[in-house]
This record gives sequence, C-alpha cells and structure tokens, in this order.
Amino acid sequence: MLWLGVNIWLFMRTFLLYSTGKQYHYLYKMLGLGLCISRASASVLNLNCSLVLLPMCRSLLTFVRGTHTVSSRKTRRLLDKSKTFHVACGVAICIFSVVHVSAHLVNVVNFSMSYSDDFPALNLARYRGEDPKLIILTTIPGVTGVLLVLILFLMFTSSSYCVRVSNYEIFWYTHNLFIVFYIILMVHMVGGALKYQTNLEAHPPGCLRANQSSTEQHGEELGQSEDEERRCREEAHFQPHCPQTWLWVSGPLCLYCAERLYRYIRSSNPVTIVTVIRHPCDVIELRMLKKNFKARPGQYIVLNCPGVSSFENHPFTLTTCPTEIKATFGVHLRVVGDWTERFTQLLLPESRRDMEILPMVQQRRYPNLYVDGPFGSPSEEVFNYDVSLCVAGGIGVTPFACVLHALLDGWTGFRLQRLYFVWVCRELQSFYWFAELLCAVHHKLWQENRPDYFNLKLYVSQPDSLQCMSEERYRPLASRLLVGRPRWKLLFDEIAKTNTHKKVGVFCCGPKGISSTLHRLCNSARSSGTTFEFNKESFS
Repeated sequence: MLWLGVNIWLFMRTFLLYSTGKQYHYLYKMLGLGLCISRASASVLNLNCSLVLLPMCRSLLTFVRGTHTVSSRKTRRLLDKSKTFHVACGVAICIFSVVHVSAHLVNVVNFSMSYSDDFPALNLARYRGEDPKLIILTTIPGVTGVLLVLILFLMFTSSSYCVRVSNYEIFWYTHNLFIVFYIILMVHMVGGALKYQTNLEAHPPGCLRANQSSTEQHGEELGQSEDEERRCREEAHFQPHCPQTWLWVSGPLCLYCAERLYRYIRSSNPVTIVTVIRHPCDVIELRMLKKNFKARPGQYIVLNCPGVSSFENHPFTLTTCPTEIKATFGVHLRVVGDWTERFTQLLLPESRRDMEILPMVQQRRYPNLYVDGPFGSPSEEVFNYDVSLCVAGGIGVTPFACVLHALLDGWTGFRLQRLYFVWVCRELQSFYWFAELLCAVHHKLWQENRPDYFNLKLYVSQPDSLQCMSEERYRPLASRLLVGRPRWKLLFDEIAKTNTHKKVGVFCCGPKGISSTLHRLCNSARSSGTTFEFNKESFS
C-alpha cells in the first residue's frame, strides 16, 4: 500500500507541476495534456526502475534477514515478498511505459501541427507539418524510446509463466537485457525534447512582446500605461531539463552491481562434488564440499555448470546443511528440463549409470560446478513458531528435508514445540527420497520420549500406484501412509483444536492449487482462537 501510495502521489504531483507551473506555460499551450501525462508517467517509471533492482539483491536481503536488527517476524515476512514486489514493479513499468509512449506520440503530433513561430527554441519539429515518424527516428529521445520499448516487450513477454516453464533459457537471456535497458535509459533524456522557461521575471508568461499590443490579446481598449506594464522586458529563454533518470537509478544500480561483484567473487571457486546418488522418479542427490560455506535450514543456493551453460544459474533448496561434525551440504534436483537433463548426463554418463553411488576417487571426472549463496527463504521461519505446519508436494519437500536434518542433528536454540509434516506425492516411490531421514527423526524423538513433537502424514494421490512400503525399516512410514488427497479443512480444524490460542506457521512448497487452498484456509477465522500465518516458498 505504501508503494502504491507513493506512485499515485508522484504521478499527481508531477502532473500538477507541468499543468500549472509557470515555467511550462508555453510548452503546455503547445502540447496540452500530453505533456502532463508523459512527464507524470516518466516520474513513476523513474521510481519503479530504481526499485525493481532492490528485490534482486539476494545477498543483501539474506544479510538483513539474518541480522538481529530485524527481530520482527512481520518484517522478515515482508522480505519474503521480494519476488512479488519485483513483479509488481515490473508490471508498473510496463503499464506506465504504455501510458508514457502514448502521451509522447500525441506530443510528437502536436510538435508538428502546433509549430510555434514565436518561440522557435521550444520546437522539437524543424518546420510546421513535419512527419511525426521522421521526428521520432531522427532524435535521440525518439530512437532510444523505440529501443527501450522493444527491449521491454521482449522482457515482459518472456517473463510469462508459460515461457518460463516451457523454455527457461529464453526467459534467462532476455531478462538479462536489463543491462542494455538501463544504459539506453540513461541516454534517453540527453536529447532535451522538452524545455522550460528560465527567465520568468523578465518575461512573465502571457506578457506582451515587442510586436504585440493588448488589443491583439484581449480584443479591448487598454491604456498606454497598462500596456507598458504588461510588456515583456526580454524574449523568453528556454533550456532543456538536465537528465534526472540517473539520479533515480544510479544508487540502486550501483548497489546491485556491487552485490553481483560480491557474489561473483564468492562463487568463483568450483565446489568439490563428493557424492552423486540416483533416487527413484528421476531425482538426483548431489553432495558437495566448499570451504567456509555456512548455511541455515530452509535456505537455497544457485548452481552454475559451465559444461551445460556458462550463463544459466538455477536455484535449488538445500536438503542438508554443513554442521560442526560434517562439512558437506547437498541438494536434490528433479530431472524435468533441458538444463537438469544435460547436467545429469555430465554427472552420470551412460557408462556409469548402473552405479548408484560414485566414490570420491572419481571426483576429478565430474564437471566444474559453481555455487552461489546461500540465500534466505520463508522456510527459515519454521523454527520461529511454537507450532509449524509444513506441506510439501512432490519434490517441494526439499526445504523441509533440511529442517528434518536439523532436528536429527540436534540443533538447539529454537522455539518450535510441535511440527506437523504433510507430504503429498503422485507415486509411492517418491517417498523413498527421504524415507530413511523420516524414520530416523521418528526413532530419535521416540527415544527422547517426545512422540507428539513430530506429526507425520504421507499421501499418495494416485490410487493406481497403491503399494506398500513393506520393508521392516520403513514400518513407521507405512502406518502413516494414506491414499488420496488431504482433507485440508479437517486437518486445519484438528490442528486448531489441539493448539488453542496459538499462532501456527504454515509453510508450503508445492503446486499452486495446494498453496491457494492453504492460503484461503489461513485467512479464515477460527473459533478456537488459533491463528495461521501462511508462508509460501518462492525463489527470487
């Protein structure tokens, strides 16, 4: 709401400045409302072009989230909305770009049709009736404006969900055109298409010039003395505005560039790949080692494999964090796209695919892999609630696997008193990704006489895949395995009844349908006094 209010205030303030400001009197007479709308939308564009970069400063956001100064959970939850804010700024840029371009098209026509013979310096057209297309293609603001529109169109269309899912590379490469976009944006105002009057005292707007009389302007008789009082002392002088876009953009742009440089230096050394494990349902587990790497449960990293693509970076949630006992960390990735397929082929060539675990002795044959991060995510907040509900869909279990590892490794100092864990998968085989981890956590809590601490429910959504986890070591999971989909309202009612007058953190990483249902249930009031706070996993 604050961001929306600032945008509205800035638009109205600039609109009124150009419509009523004396220094724009003659320009406004020539261009009309097109002047006000174009400049007002330009102010909003300057604001959002500066703000859109800040949510992408991942290391900065992670640092702020981890500092003791951000002690409020509400403040940390705002940081989790960084991607949403980035998208909002991007949409605002697109909308006001359309408004800005439309207003300037009207301005170009008015420059041509309303050519001023009295104030030649005010004209953008070289003569009355000049072709507006020629004005656009022969001026710096016009040419750069066309280029900005083309780049913005490519970035906007490739950001759609269907493009990102079907071909992530198109999204990645077109989105990096933002570098060219900002360079052209800096040059856009250099041409000085719009000018303001500088000598208002010597030439008040509307005064009589040397070749004018009051009769010409008012059609009535005025005295000679009054005529002299209203006569201009000199001709109107005009000059273009100094470019102001760089004032808006330079600060966030420098901050972003510094953050990118820091991340480049931090990720410049390749990690040591320790183990590669193939799991059922096309899932690969990757264990790595990196000097001075520290992370918290719930955080994620960004992988770059030059053997696949030097410019593509893909985020993956950590499933294991380094501890004092073991320095390795790991991720689970599902082979679902071109990048993961090519990456898997480099990790597990055809000749070695019959081997489940590749020992460290063959480590030199692995491709170079660079890790950037770790970065903060909403799942870090699991331990900051008295009661937490973690809901995973398929491979969306990865953020919570790291949480379970933390419980197994004996992490202390958190306030979590009860954890509800719901995992929904299409196939039974998917549960084997973390079956041993779930059983280990179950046995550990039973040995500590805390059986109510961890409440586990597993759901197989496809009845045709109904089997049984018959292995003896997986008996705790077999007794908690259900067929079908969860009845979310009944689950929420059960949690609310058990945890009256408490605040329950709800964390979701899975399909949109599940997250939408959970979000709606969290917002519904409950008679037991239990409140649910929704937190959705999202990579920025």
